[in-house]
Amino acid sequence: MNNNELKNIAEALIKTTEHAGKISIELYNKGLKKIIKPDNSPVTNGDLEVNKILTDKIKTLTPNIPIISEETVNLQKKNELKTFWLIDPIDGTREYIAGQDEYTINASLVLNCIPIIGLLGAPRKKRLFYAYGKNNSYMIENEKAVKLDCTKKTEKGKIFAVSGSTKPNEQILEVFKKYKIHSFTPMHSSYKFCVIATGEFDFYAAKERAYEWDYAAGHAVAEGAGAIITTLENKSFNYGKDDYKNLSLIIKRSNILDA
Repeated sequence: MNNNELKNIAEALIKTTEHAGKISIELYNKGLKKIIKPDNSPVTNGDLEVNKILTDKIKTLTPNIPIISEETVNLQKKNELKTFWLIDPIDGTREYIAGQDEYTINASLVLNCIPIIGLLGAPRKKRLFYAYGKNNSYMIENEKAVKLDCTKKTEKGKIFAVSGSTKPNEQILEVFKKYKIHSFTPMHSSYKFCVIATGEFDFYAAKERAYEWDYAAGHAVAEGAGAIITTLENKSFNYGKDDYKNLSLIIKRSNILDA
């Protein structure tokens, strides 16, 4: 696909992602129906309805590209795809159920194991992020699109991180120490990728956790804005693994984090 094709697909999903966000809030306000999946994680009718909205639209845009969604994937079947869509209809379902504002709506097109297109809605924060390759990452807020480039928006001379936990484990604390992190803020969804793309935070690190659909859309947004994404071992972070499980992760706003 050329850049214009990627742009057209990404922009065609903006209204769909916004609509899915509105539906997620409407269903929450009506009272969510919740079940517990075999892995003991919750799923709601909100997750399932958002999944349908995204899937239906994507099928019309790219009918020949397979779609892998958290809510429909068969984890007993090994993945052999290198080009495919990844959907996490609601990342942060527990936060969604609790009425918190960090949950996100995620769709990403992975081409040859690299997430190129990313759509990520944060409905309760009234922000939507989208990207379609290098130097093409944007945030829509107050009906205006702003190009993202990871420019630091916090105090110069200090490095601020996001963390997936209120109490990071020893390995991550050591990474924070290595990078001279001034402070960290807990954040429990893919929104953490976006606040690095905006320059509101500088750094994120995680051990192996979660699945590819949890990361792909945010990855596309952050990397499209100029962020540097690798594993903790400084290897490439690629997608299309046979079990969809994520490697360890580091996201750096830039190579110079304090300026």
